[in-house]
Amino acid sequence: MSIDQAFDRTVAYYDGWMRKALPGYDDLFTVATAVMPFASDASIRVLDLGAGTGLFSQHVLQKYPNATFVLTDVAAKMLEGAKQRFAEQTGRFEFVIEDYRNLQAIADFDLIISSLSIHHLTDEEKRRLCQQVYTALRKGGAFVNIDQIKGETAYLQNLYWELWLRHVRASDAPEEQIQESTERRTTYDQDAFLADQLLWLREAGFANVDCVYRHTFIGVFLAMKGK
Repeated sequence: MSIDQAFDRTVAYYDGWMRKALPGYDDLFTVATAVMPFASDASIRVLDLGAGTGLFSQHVLQKYPNATFVLTDVAAKMLEGAKQRFAEQTGRFEFVIEDYRNLQAIADFDLIISSLSIHHLTDEEKRRLCQQVYTALRKGGAFVNIDQIKGETAYLQNLYWELWLRHVRASDAPEEQIQESTERRTTYDQDAFLADQLLWLREAGFANVDCVYRHTFIGVFLAMKGK
């Protein structure tokens, strides 16, 4: 099964699942939007990489009601969910079914965001994407990425896995959804070490690079392009 098919199967329950599956869900998105360096009334242009049902874009829209958005994903049914979410926002949202590794085709964004997507790429693809994101941003722009972090040792990696299983079961997530998520993670996830993710952003030319919030294996990454 391809990755787009795997995620298209989750459309009906994806948003609810994310609330149960993400440790520190509220804090993750609160911090991610808090560090975005624009006035709340700014008419910024936003690109959402691997947008899925538009969950991260929804949080950004709440902070920046004058923003315009381009949402891109390879999973057509996921993007269809995003279209329904933003159906009343006429003319402010564009939806692109495409692999965002082809990012060079689009540019001139103030803010680029991604949530729980980039970890599906190989390390070299992640590194190259950081460079593409830097190029696609306007001066003074920012990249905010919520993504997974590989444990520094096998012990830590196993610890994060066990903590995650306890978390989702304590949140009353259906066992079927837990098993499906486990299959996706073992099949498609290619987590990277924290130090490498920060290094790739700095190598691309970004300033003010940091993991500004972390809950076990998930972090919020901020990187800014100089003016």
